Amino acid sequence: MLAEEAAAILALADRLDAAYDTLIDWILECKGRVVTCGIGKSGHIAAKTAATFASTGTPSFFLHAAEAVHGDLGMVTEGDVLLAYSYSGETDEVVRLFPSFRKIGAKTVIVTGRPESSAGRAADLVINVAVDREACPNNLAPTTSTTVMLAASDAIAVAVMERRAFTREDFAQFHPAGALGKRLLLTVRDVMRSGDDAPVVAPETPLADLLRLITQAGAGGACVVDSAGGLLGFVSDGDLRRWIVGGHSVHEGTAADLMSTGGATTSPDLLAFEALEFFQNYPRKIGEMPVLEAGQVVGLLMLKDLLRVGLV
Repeated sequence: MLAEEAAAILALADRLDAAYDTLIDWILECKGRVVTCGIGKSGHIAAKTAATFASTGTPSFFLHAAEAVHGDLGMVTEGDVLLAYSYSGETDEVVRLFPSFRKIGAKTVIVTGRPESSAGRAADLVINVAVDREACPNNLAPTTSTTVMLAASDAIAVAVMERRAFTREDFAQFHPAGALGKRLLLTVRDVMRSGDDAPVVAPETPLADLLRLITQAGAGGACVVDSAGGLLGFVSDGDLRRWIVGGHSVHEGTAADLMSTGGATTSPDLLAFEALEFFQNYPRKIGEMPVLEAGQVVGLLMLKDLLRVGLV
């Protein structure tokens, strides 16, 4: 079944016609919304297509064909483009919509496997998604046909997106929630620890005080800074353990004795997911990084905090 459906998509790619280019132009020129419409399995593809358009910068909504003829046509305006879905092109609820859309003044498009059908003759434009047969053993259940409808719709939406020069930043505006939104919007500044939660100490700070500050903050270490707030080094939990295992007492030594220099740092304006990738690709395993701005320590970024906010 997978091979049959994949072959049908590739066959469609080899016979795209000018109607696809015309539809893309219409959508780009549209002063209203793209209204996708259908019923049954084709309706599900239409609903998904509306969601894809909306999330990639094209105002769009799904109109159920059965609800449309019972009052929901009031949602449609003269500047809209109707993108109707019916593989047979004979779905009664879809076919009888075209006169109303034409009277409203919207452009009409049918996505169908039968360009010569009633819907094909009624529409202003036909998007032909014909397939040789369904992957269903009985050649009945919509399988290959709906897969090809979906693939063609995705291709149209992405082509429009590219023509709009729709950027990652534009995409983020429409996806503020969930893991995707977090990857596109959250910066290190949003996740980093600061104030008492990010221990910052002078090089002469005794080890006992250093331990107390790290423990109170629940952090993975402390930044050692000079009088101007510039980073001198970093003392991690591992540094503390190695100091004690090496035979030293917690009552001897200072931050300067334990700190490591030349380690990883980050910027508060870096995207949080990029900081996560930095953690993952760093040559050695680390759990925290000082955050520097204008050469001064402004916070502490911890790997566990990046994971906690749901970036993965």
